[in-house]
Amino acid sequence: MLAESLWSDTDTPSASTAVVSNENSLLSQYSFLVKRAAGHLRSLLGPVVDSDDLQQIGLLGLLSALRRYGKAPDGFFEAYAFKRIRGAMLDEFRRTDWRPRQLRQQAHQFRDAGRELTKTLGRVPSHEELGKYLKIDSAQLSELMYLTQAESMESLDQLLEQQQHEQLGETSLSALELKLSLKKAMASLPERCRLLLHLYYSHELNMKEIALVLELTESRVCQLHKQAIDLLTKKLAQW
Repeated sequence: MLAESLWSDTDTPSASTAVVSNENSLLSQYSFLVKRAAGHLRSLLGPVVDSDDLQQIGLLGLLSALRRYGKAPDGFFEAYAFKRIRGAMLDEFRRTDWRPRQLRQQAHQFRDAGRELTKTLGRVPSHEELGKYLKIDSAQLSELMYLTQAESMESLDQLLEQQQHEQLGETSLSALELKLSLKKAMASLPERCRLLLHLYYSHELNMKEIALVLELTESRVCQLHKQAIDLLTKKLAQW
């Protein structure tokens, strides 16, 4: 069992059995949070990640949340655990080289094509225009969009982590200061970007659900989400 393989701080065999049994029970009780987080990220990262891998990483995040919470799960635990589960998934993506080299090269070409077409057309190109320019089908285009979106999320996540640990004299940025910086950056974004990020991160809607709310295609929502993340990252980097 997962909990049994990771458990190490028990005093007696009977205590160990009792604690492991309780952890297994709690893991089962809150496993829906892992499925929710996996679905949430799966809609964003698409085919570049494996669902089973997400589930395994999420279970480890849930177990960590249970052990770090410091008390029996209460009404606030679900929100706390969901953030830790999702954070564990994103940390694993950063730690491992989960993007094949060929796919990374294609993503680079995808970004170059987007910039070139934007310059030529004087506007953001449609998915059909990007696909035609790159001579790829809709499935390949979606995979590249998900990949570049994932890379944008990594960039934002790394920037926030860097700012949190950046030294200011002898003190580092507090969680409150970081939250205020993020709030200020969000307020400076266009209204549609703010709404999209709010629906995804605060209301935990996936790309398909956001598409229904905004009456857009799912691929367009993915494109807008990437633009919003890139813009937010740029704003934060300036401060």
